[in-house]
Amino acid sequence: MNPLRKHFDVDTSLPVELVLRSTKSTQSELPDHLHDWFEIIYIHSGSGSIFINHTFYELQAGDLFLIPGNTIHRTLPNPEQPITSSAIFFSSQYVQATVISKDAFSYLRCFETAKSNRHYKLELLHDEQQRLEATIDELQEELRLRQSGYRQAVLLLLQTILLHLNRKANPGDISQPHSGHNSPTWLQAALNHIDEHLTDNLQLTALARHAAVSPSYFSRTFKQMTGLSVIEFIIAKRITMAKELLLTTDHTIAEIAVQCGFESLPHFYRMFKKFAGSTPNHYKRSI
Repeated sequence: MNPLRKHFDVDTSLPVELVLRSTKSTQSELPDHLHDWFEIIYIHSGSGSIFINHTFYELQAGDLFLIPGNTIHRTLPNPEQPITSSAIFFSSQYVQATVISKDAFSYLRCFETAKSNRHYKLELLHDEQQRLEATIDELQEELRLRQSGYRQAVLLLLQTILLHLNRKANPGDISQPHSGHNSPTWLQAALNHIDEHLTDNLQLTALARHAAVSPSYFSRTFKQMTGLSVIEFIIAKRITMAKELLLTTDHTIAEIAVQCGFESLPHFYRMFKKFAGSTPNHYKRSI
């Protein structure tokens, strides 16, 4: 199994997957880090931390995390207090709203806000937690019973969840993002440096020197905290960048490979197939 991509059994008429109240431990946590679908993670109980894109967050009951498609992430459970969480995965195209007034509304705006602010965590109040948990339970029942009209019911319930999250995640509600996680300062600086110089020739020795730690310690700690090796992390971020360029520009694949920091077209094709599960051409045609 490719450890970097989560696979879904896609029902084109219902591209939604719910994992309800799953308890994660250091033994049961799967090393899946990257997928095209959007994801909502809600913490019921337990503690630990989660790595999303470039930031670490502490986990506690009532926390909710918005993870846009193609965002590197990994949960790090506390072995003494295993995390019980629910996760909703869905295709972005599935929830796109039909414009019914001049007030154009996007159900995905909360994810866009999270991405632009580089802050993926929402702390829900008690009544918000109860409302979300009740809606998730109702969503599970619709998926389990599959009665007449259940596909429409699933869509409406998911859109209801997203409506409330959009109201919660208004840009005015997120002023000073703070992760609350005591990750090494040099690691956070290194992640920021990688983001800022993603297309440069990034080398482990140079990153370690910049962080003032040995290459072996840098590599070991990086893998322990993010779940990916340094080179896997850099390539995954570059492939995510390439996906966005494939969908938003008319650049050739060769041009995109260069823009994303790949030294050769064959290497780009190999890495794209490994991390995205398809060729660049097929990926662009399939969206």
